[in-house]
Amino acid sequence: MEPLTSSTFALPSSSSGETVPSAAAVPAGLPQRRIRRQLRAKPIILGSACAVIVLAFIGVFGLYTYIAWVLAHPSVAPLQSNPYDAVQLYYEDVIFTTPSGEHQLEGWYIPADTPSPSTRTIVFSHGYGGNREEIWVPIYELARFAHDAGYNTIMFDYGYVYHEDRVVTGGARESDDLLGAVQYAIDRGAEKVIVWGFSMGAGTALQAALRTDNIDAMILDSTFVLDPDTLYFNLKQYAPKLPREPSLTLLGMLYPLLNGTGLSDVPADKIKTAAYDIPIFMIHGTRDERSPYELIQNIALNQTSHEASSFWLVPNATHELIYRAGKEEYLGRAAAFLVKAL
Repeated sequence: MEPLTSSTFALPSSSSGETVPSAAAVPAGLPQRRIRRQLRAKPIILGSACAVIVLAFIGVFGLYTYIAWVLAHPSVAPLQSNPYDAVQLYYEDVIFTTPSGEHQLEGWYIPADTPSPSTRTIVFSHGYGGNREEIWVPIYELARFAHDAGYNTIMFDYGYVYHEDRVVTGGARESDDLLGAVQYAIDRGAEKVIVWGFSMGAGTALQAALRTDNIDAMILDSTFVLDPDTLYFNLKQYAPKLPREPSLTLLGMLYPLLNGTGLSDVPADKIKTAAYDIPIFMIHGTRDERSPYELIQNIALNQTSHEASSFWLVPNATHELIYRAGKEEYLGRAAAFLVKAL
């Protein structure tokens, strides 16, 4: 039997007697070729779509991995001076350990300008990405103020400044460093210890004060408390279009994986509701671009346990630049607080 081909196969006549056009009237194999092309194209389209999705996922994941790593590893400038060269204060290079004994910390001890050894010591607590100098405050001038007022002074570096195995933890581990500095002040004869903190160093002071009775008063300038709202507030400064979610979820997942600690290690909720039993002078600006003043104002309003506690909200002031904007008023308020607190 002759095989059926497109040239030999003829369709039957229609019911009206008209002959249906034969397959020869249509280009042979056209529908089949079109179908085959479509079938071949589908895997290519599907594969391309999957590739785009995978690349987008890798890009997003890589972006947040980079953010989490950078947050934990700020670039810290080396020391530029020392207390004597900067403000003619005699000082000692000192080394002390954290309460756990895990790390050694380095700093300067500046004895007070008093006839006999002073029993009052101010411990300065520097902010994120800085060191003991806190040049943009500038802290040397505050050290001179403390010295002339009869206070010993400790200026020290948090461990992440020079320990390669340390990362920034928003105060979770830095509070242990601060407790080491407080204990060193006591070991040197301090009966009253005041912590003067800046930015994350102020938030670290609030965390340390939850763990000890050895802090007698605190001055907290431009306080930064790491919580989801503050973290997102800062993210928007650099990438305004980043959405709150999944940004916070991804960072909350990646930060502990990369750095060994997470947002949950910072007792932000406890800080925001605590009424500390020591006097606290909080200083903040309404235009603080790192820490929303509303959050800090609420913390300050909780401080009703001591009559010396107060809050100075400075109109139009920005992060850590309040002293520069009005040195006389700043020092006057700080001096008045210390007298009333101690």
